[in-house]
Amino acid sequence: MPNTFVPIPARPSPVRTSGLVPWIRTNMFGDWRSSTTSLFLIGLALYILPNFFSWGIWNAVFATDAQACQAVRGTGACWGVVAEKYRIILLGRYPFDEQWRPVVATSLMVVGLIVSCIRVFWKPWLAIMWVAIMAVFFILMGGGVLGLSPVRTDLWGGLPLTVLLATVSIFLAFPLAIAVALGRRSNLPAIRSACIVYIELIRGVPLISVLFMASFMFPLFMPQGVTIDVLVRVIVGITLFAAAYMAEIIRGGLQAIPKGQLEAADTLGLSYWQTQRKIVLPQALAMVVPSVMNNFISIFKDTSLVTIVSMYELTGALSLALNSDVHWRPFKIEAYLFITLVYFIFCFAMSRYSLWVEKQLSASKAR
Repeated sequence: MPNTFVPIPARPSPVRTSGLVPWIRTNMFGDWRSSTTSLFLIGLALYILPNFFSWGIWNAVFATDAQACQAVRGTGACWGVVAEKYRIILLGRYPFDEQWRPVVATSLMVVGLIVSCIRVFWKPWLAIMWVAIMAVFFILMGGGVLGLSPVRTDLWGGLPLTVLLATVSIFLAFPLAIAVALGRRSNLPAIRSACIVYIELIRGVPLISVLFMASFMFPLFMPQGVTIDVLVRVIVGITLFAAAYMAEIIRGGLQAIPKGQLEAADTLGLSYWQTQRKIVLPQALAMVVPSVMNNFISIFKDTSLVTIVSMYELTGALSLALNSDVHWRPFKIEAYLFITLVYFIFCFAMSRYSLWVEKQLSASKAR
């Protein structure tokens, strides 16, 4: 028989799907809409960035020289204001000679946050570590023991106060939000009604009103001679406000759990709390990780509102540093860009950690 072999045509080489170029091709030039948008944004960046670099770098003044900054005003940035005022911006009105204490305390808390985000350290001793961190933080900041001079809480400010308010409020708001979310779905009318009233009441007013009431109205209802530190009142106000919003987020996750899983838990003889702890809450919290992290980021940024009660966190400390000095007052833009970078670092880190948690949860579901 004649040879009827037909050669198979060569197949094209596989297209690379990982790396920078494939990512750009997929995400920026996938179709005509994304291509048009990408080209527009690239053109806008090419128009803006040269002017920004000219103002922010080439013509900028980095030395702490107010006269040199005035000479380039309007054409160049004055980063000398950051070099001159960074201690007040970052540490507020804390006594100058004792500023090593808030630096150490804040560094310790940030390290604790980083450790808490690493899965290998999720052990029972983590709670003990946080008790120790908070104790050391307040000892260093407040003083009065171990030979440290006492410092009133109204002198705390800058980044240490921002980190403290955000961290403590998040730690307290999260379990409170879970309890309120479960309470709103309770079969007991009294508990359900109390949770609904709390959520709707808090969500019906802005945070600035809650802080004002906690700082100025609440002391009027206290017995004569009884006072609560303003820092405690502010933390309670932020915690209650954040917990109300977070409770609704968690309730959305609870409602997404199929009713059949609850019926199966009843069939197995699990109690209410066993069902919530082993079946409902793990799935519900996994579903709402992005929304919960958004709430955490909002808490961190909302700490800037405590200036209304004369607590000068990062944003308030910046105003305190510049408004009191006529020579550096005109250069607020540069100072605000500096604290914007600080806020961005913290918020971007939380955002990336949220994505990592989502990937971990997706991988565990795939198994």
